Amino acid sequence: MIGYNVAMIRRESIEGLKARLDIVDVIGSYIELKRSGATYKARCPFHEEKTPSFVVTPSRQMYHCFGCGAGGDAIKFVMEIEKLSYPEAIEKLARQYNYTLHYDQTPQKTKPKILETISEFWRVQLEKTTHALAYLKSRGVYESMIEKFELGWAPDSAITLAFARSHFLAADELVAEGVAGRDELGRLYARFTQRLIFPIRSHTGELVGFGGRTLSNHPAKYINSPQSELFNKSRLLYGYHLAKESIFRHKEILVTEGYLDVIMLHQAGFTQAVATLGTALTKEHLPLLRRGEPRVIVAYDGDNAGVAAALKAALLLSEGGFEGGVVLFTGGKDPADMIHEGRSDEVRELLRHPRPFVRFVIEQMVASYDLNIPERREEALQELKKYLLTLSPIMQEEYRPMVARLLGIRPELLGRKGREVRMPARCGGDLGELSLIKTLLLRRHLLDHLVEFLHPDLFEHHRNLFEALWQERDDPALLALLADDAIATIDDEEVLRRHLAALMCAMEERRLARIRENESDFRRKSHGMRRLQERIRRLKAGELLPYVDTSEILKL
Repeated sequence: MIGYNVAMIRRESIEGLKARLDIVDVIGSYIELKRSGATYKARCPFHEEKTPSFVVTPSRQMYHCFGCGAGGDAIKFVMEIEKLSYPEAIEKLARQYNYTLHYDQTPQKTKPKILETISEFWRVQLEKTTHALAYLKSRGVYESMIEKFELGWAPDSAITLAFARSHFLAADELVAEGVAGRDELGRLYARFTQRLIFPIRSHTGELVGFGGRTLSNHPAKYINSPQSELFNKSRLLYGYHLAKESIFRHKEILVTEGYLDVIMLHQAGFTQAVATLGTALTKEHLPLLRRGEPRVIVAYDGDNAGVAAALKAALLLSEGGFEGGVVLFTGGKDPADMIHEGRSDEVRELLRHPRPFVRFVIEQMVASYDLNIPERREEALQELKKYLLTLSPIMQEEYRPMVARLLGIRPELLGRKGREVRMPARCGGDLGELSLIKTLLLRRHLLDHLVEFLHPDLFEHHRNLFEALWQERDDPALLALLADDAIATIDDEEVLRRHLAALMCAMEERRLARIRENESDFRRKSHGMRRLQERIRRLKAGELLPYVDTSEILKL
C-alpha cells in the first residue's frame, strides 16, 4: 500500500469518498450486524463481550460501543480494525468502492497491480492450452462463462516467474501477494503450476487471490492463495461480486461447495450462486450472507462430507436467525453435473423446496442416535434441548412438538412453562424491572434474541443494574438479585413479551412528558408527540415494538 501523506489527498476528494460510503455496508463487511429499530447492533470487535453493545447509526453514519467507548465514522472503523493510518484507510476504501482519489501533487510511487497483471497473463495462457480448454468443454462450461469468471491457466513455475521479471514485478511483492513462495534454500517458485485458475474477488470486486485445480493426478486437487490480511477464505465467497445484484433482487443466495458449481449454476440462470473456498461455512461469512437480508439456501453434495458440512452450516445459520434451508444433491451428482446433463429443471425444483435449517438440524441430530437404547435417547434429548435454547423463544415453541414426536417422548420433558408473574398495575415499576433483569441474568441467551427491544433507557429505577448485566460486569448487586426469592422470573414467552412491552410503554410515557416540557421546535415537538402517542397505543394493546432512540422519534 502506498504511504502518502494525508495532505496529498485533496480534501474534496476525501469528502466525496465519505459521501459514497455507507457505514452499515463498510462495517457489515467485517462483522455481523443485526437491525435494531433504526440502528444496527453487534458484539464489539474491539473488546471481548457476549452481549451486543456496539451500535451503528445509519442516520448519523457513526458507530459507538457502550462497552469500551470506541466510536467514529466508517474511515475510523477501518483504521481501527485494519490498524491503518488515516490515508491508508482512505486509499483502501477508495479501491474497494472503485472511487478515484485526487492528489495535490503527482504520487511519487505507483504500486503495480500484481494480482491483476498475473491474472491477465494466466487468462492468455488458457487460450493456448488445449487440454485445459478440452476439460472445461467436457464439463459443459461455455466460452461466455470462461470470460465472465476470468478463468486462466498457470503454466510451469519458470514461465510465470519469467513473465513476472519481464514486467518488473518484485520477488518480495510476488511472495507477499501469494503468487510465489520460497523453498528452504530461499529460491523463488510460483505457487500455482499446471493448474486451472479461478480468480477470487472480494464482494466489492477487488482481486484478492486465486484458486487452482489440477487436471492431473496431483494429490492436492485444489489449492488456494495462502491466508493473509488480503485473502481470508473464511470471509470470502467465490462469485459474490458477480452474484450480489441477483442476490439483492431475488432476496436469495445459493451457497455451494465448488467453483464449477457456481459457474454452471450461473450458466443455467441461477445467478445468485456463490461458494465457500474449500472450507466450511464460518461465523466470519455471516456478515456477507446477511447483506440485503436474503434467504440462504445451502446446496451441498449428499455424501457424508456434504451432509456433515450442511449440518454445520445449518447450525450456524439457524442460531443466527437466517431464513432458508438445505438442499442435498444425491446419487453422486453435484449441481454442475446435473446442469451439464441438461437437468436444470430438476435443480430448480430441488432448490424450490429446501429443508428448513432447524428441521434439518433436528432430523440429523435424531438420526445420529439409536433411540432403541434408553441411554442414547437421553443423550439425544439433552443435545436437542441445548440446541433449542440457541433459537428464539418463538422458534423453540414451534419445534418442541417435532422434537418430542421424533424422540417418542412427552413434550413436557423438553421444558415446562413457568408460572406467570403478576404484571405491574401501571406501565413499568421497580419490581417489574428487577423481574426482567433477573430473567435475563438466568437466561442470557435471551439477550441476543431480544436485542432489538432492549436498551438502558427502559430502566427508570435500575438502569445501572441492567448496564452491569449488558456489559457483563462483576456487580455484587446482580448476585444479590439472584439470591432474592421475592423477585420472580418470567419463564413464559408471552408473559415476557407483555412484560417488556409494559416497560417500554412506561419509557415512552416518560419521553412524551420530556418532549412536552423541553422541546422548543413546535414542528419537531408535534411530530415526536404524535409518534410517541401512537407507539404507546400499540404497546398498551400488547404489541412489542423495537427500541427507537429519541432523535429518530423527532426526525421529520
